[in-house]
This record gives sequence, C-alpha cells and structure tokens, in this order.
Amino acid sequence: MSAATPGKPAKPAERATEPWRQRLIRSLLYGRNVDRAAKARARVGLAILAFSAVYALIGGRLVMFAIGADVHSARRGGAQDVVATARPDIVDRNGEILATDVKAPSLFGEPRRIIDKDEAIELLTATVPDLDEAEVRERLSSRKGFVWLKREITPKQQQDIHKLGVPGIGFLRENKRVYPTGNEVAHLIGLVNIDNQGIAGMEKWLDSNGLADLHRAGFATDRLQKPIELSVDLRVEHALRDELLKAKEKFHAKAASGIISNVKTGEIVAMVSLPDFDPNNPKEAHDPDRINRLTTGVYEMGSTFKAFTLAMALDSGKINLNSSWDARGNLHYGKFTIHDSHMLGRFINTKEVFTYSSNIGAARIALGQGVEAHKAFLAKMGQLTRLRTELPESAAPLVPRRWGELNTVTIAFGQGLSVAPLQAVMGINALVNGGYLIPPTFLKRSEEEAAAMAKRVIKPETSDKMRYLMRLNAEIGTAKKADVPGYYIGGKTGTSEKVVNGRYAKKRVLNSFTAIMPSDNPKYQILVMLDEPQALQETYGFITSGFNAVPTGGKVIARIAPLLGIEPRFDLPPSDRLILAASRTTQ
Repeated sequence: MSAATPGKPAKPAERATEPWRQRLIRSLLYGRNVDRAAKARARVGLAILAFSAVYALIGGRLVMFAIGADVHSARRGGAQDVVATARPDIVDRNGEILATDVKAPSLFGEPRRIIDKDEAIELLTATVPDLDEAEVRERLSSRKGFVWLKREITPKQQQDIHKLGVPGIGFLRENKRVYPTGNEVAHLIGLVNIDNQGIAGMEKWLDSNGLADLHRAGFATDRLQKPIELSVDLRVEHALRDELLKAKEKFHAKAASGIISNVKTGEIVAMVSLPDFDPNNPKEAHDPDRINRLTTGVYEMGSTFKAFTLAMALDSGKINLNSSWDARGNLHYGKFTIHDSHMLGRFINTKEVFTYSSNIGAARIALGQGVEAHKAFLAKMGQLTRLRTELPESAAPLVPRRWGELNTVTIAFGQGLSVAPLQAVMGINALVNGGYLIPPTFLKRSEEEAAAMAKRVIKPETSDKMRYLMRLNAEIGTAKKADVPGYYIGGKTGTSEKVVNGRYAKKRVLNSFTAIMPSDNPKYQILVMLDEPQALQETYGFITSGFNAVPTGGKVIARIAPLLGIEPRFDLPPSDRLILAASRTTQ
C-alpha cells in the first residue's frame, strides 16, 4: 500500500491503515482536510519575518552603541555610575543659580580587553601628562573588568585619547558639580567630592536628607529634581563680602566675617567668613584658616553680650531704665579688677551702662540678678547649648564647668563664655523682634512658618526697651559712626581681648558690631566682626570696635538697605519719642 503524498490529504484507505496515534497527532497539528503545503509556506514566511526582526533589532542596537558609546560605557561601569549621578540645583531666594551639574568625561580602562598594556600606558601618559604612570600601570595590570584612570578630563583630552584607538580604553560622562559664583557663598554652599557626594555645607545637608539614598538606589540620575531654594540673597551677599574684604585689607585684620539675618523669620540673608575658598578648587577648603568662623568657631563676643545682661534685668522687673549704678571707681572682685574704657567717676543709670558700654555697670546688674538667674536666662536665649541648623558644621559653646559669681561678673560684659556668632545673632533677634526666639535657617521660610516654631523668651515691653537702647546707642553712644541717615539703625559694639598663653592680650582683639534696622520696627540684624584689626592714623591709634567694625557696618547698611527694600525715612524723632512713646501707648 503506498504512503500518502506529502502536502495532500490522505485517502480513506490510507487513513484506515494508519495507526490511530498518528491520526490523532495529525488531526491536532493540522486539523482535518488542511493543505499542509500551504501551511508549510506560511511557517517559512513567519520564520523569515522573525529572523528579520531580530537582525533589525541587533542592527539598531549597534547603531545606538556607535552613537552613544558613553551610554554603553556607563552601563558597563555599573556601580561606578551611581556615585556620579545628578544633584539638584541650589539657588538663592531670587532663583540665581549657586550650584549646578554639568556633564564631564572621565577616563576608564578595561584591563581584560587591553592587548598591549605597555603601549597603552605610553600613549595615555604622553597624551595626558598629569597621569601618574605607576598608578596607571598598577590599575591596568589588575584583573578587574573596570578601573578609573582619570576623573573629569577635558574635552580636548577626550578627543586626543579617542584618536589613539586603544582597545579597552573608554569614557564615561559623569555629572560634575560647578559653582558659578565662586567664593561668594562658599561657606554656605560647601562642596562635593570627586564622586559628586556632599562633604560640607548645604551640599552635605542635601545628602543627609535623602539624596544619598536616592543615589544608592539609582533614582537620582536625571536633572528633573526640584531646585533647593536658600534664604540667602546673592546681591546682599556680594555687597557684604565686598565691604568685609575692604575692611580686612584696610585694617590689616587677620579675618573678617558677617551675617545678615531676618529678625522676624530667622532666615540668614547673607553670611560671609574671610578668608574663604573657591568650591571649584576643593584643595583651598582644607586650609584651616578658611573655616567658617560664624558657625564652627566660638568666641567671647565682648560687649555685645551686655544686651543680654540688661534684657535679663529689665525683663525681671527688678530694675528700670533709670535705675542707678555705682561707677565711681573700679570694681574689685577677689584678686580681679573690673574697669571701664570710659571712666565716668560717678553713678550712672541703666541707659548709660549701655551707651557708654560700662563693664562695671553690667557686672553690678548681673550680680543683682544672681548666678542661677543669669545661667537660666542665657540658657533660655539658646546661648549655652550647641546651635543646630541645616549646616552640618557647628561648634558647641565653651561654658564654665563651675559657674560662680566671678563667672557671672565677666560673662555679663562678654568674657568667660564663648559662643558661635550665629548663636549670638539668634539671641539678639529675640531681644528686638518682640521677644520670640526663632531658630535660624538657611532655607526660605515665611513669617507664618517662623511664628509656628517661635518661643517667647522675654516680654514685649522688654523688647521695646532693648530697641530703644540700641537706637539710643546709635544717637549718642558707641555706634554713632554707623548711623546711616534715613535708616534709623540701632546697634551695640563689642571689643573682646583674645586669650594668648592663658592671659588676655590687650593688643589682640576680636571686634564685633551688631546693628538692627529700622529700630522702631526691626526687619534685619547685621553682625560685623574683625579679627585682630590694627591701629591706623585715622583711628588715633585705637583698635576698639567703634573705630573699625562700626564704620564697616555703616557702609554695609548703606549698600544693602535698598536691596532689601527698606525705604529711607528722614527727620524721624529721637528714640525716646518714637520708640518709648509708642511702647507706652500700646501698653
């Protein structure tokens, strides 16, 4: 019996002799009465189409790899790409870019694919002279599949190396952090390391607040991240830095620094510490002279601390502005002698203690309150514990281990207790903003947000009196050289002798000047500090704050007030009629 012809249906006789298992299989595969030749042609066509699609996909991928070789290299880099992913832009309060990412090529090698290592090393070091030959040889001689040879090379270097055509050498485009403003906001912004990880300032704060976790998870690889808006105003920052640079040079000071703070929100509008550094050149940041003196340094703030002493006493209700204090001679306490720079030789009232910056008067006021009350008040004002802000770099205050009456005497006029200047700024803000202690911030914050976290520390009427005293000091006291017409500023000076070899050195001082504007309704506080200014002929040989820090503060105010939207007002009445009278009316 002949077999069925392929491609044609089997005859009934043939199907009858065919085993039932084959009939079942044919029926399942082809169905009944199906032209198997047509079926075979369709299957061949389908196979051709599938193979064509596969080859087209392979061809497309090859074209993509040829065009985007860096992308291919990035995939082979794998884990190395994670550490160089994108960071969000950092902008000032007006949207000006302070830190951003750009793409930069980095050079890598694949030791297993390099045919002649000696030739590769010779060609690479000749093209990029700053490559260390021994280091490159060590890396290319390893058994690793991927090694870095040089991070962040120039486009010209990339082009020259590409022309060499060395197998196993490639490029990976990484995110490189750049700082368009250079030194302007260096201490605030901080910087990143070679892997684009924050190591100081707001850059480090970013990583500690979730960005590092995104990097590790691979979710921070694009530039669609929302910019970080800071409270700083780049225009004001530039003006402050410029005036501090001029003052540092003019008075031959070792260092200069300054802060501008919004007293109602706690926002830091500008912060400068000189000498500073360029975050685009990370090596400068390691210089110990370039630390941020406003947050990582702690200092005896001198007579600016008298503001706390008087506020404490006035808030207690035990004294008033006209209370009398014996300043006829030096104050002897044990083996120590307290004296005034401007000896008046008579009884003085509380207002004169402030305007003449009397150490004797401040010491007597503090002793009248008692040691425990003094400690409690300064603790309430945030002066005895480490201040925490977004900046990771912060120093704890140096507080006496055993706080006795002598400590209260000296701390009353700003010696014997060292705090971070930003810490003192926070406390002064509370003295003049109505009595609310508001934690400082380097991020934008509204007055409503600030009010939600504010803590009342003194009475409103005490704050009125402190604003009056600061304005009076600009009218007739030690802050007269900073009284810029139209801005109704108030202020307090401070000159503290530095400790050298365990003793106070009279010729080495740290000067400070804190100012508020306008005094009748303060919006901003300005702190200016000069470290070891030298005497000049125009200062008559004096090195106290009134001759250097105060006039510097005046120049800063004249430049920044218009930028901050403060309109000048002229022919305003004296402080007793404008501030005190308004205070009595509201009470």
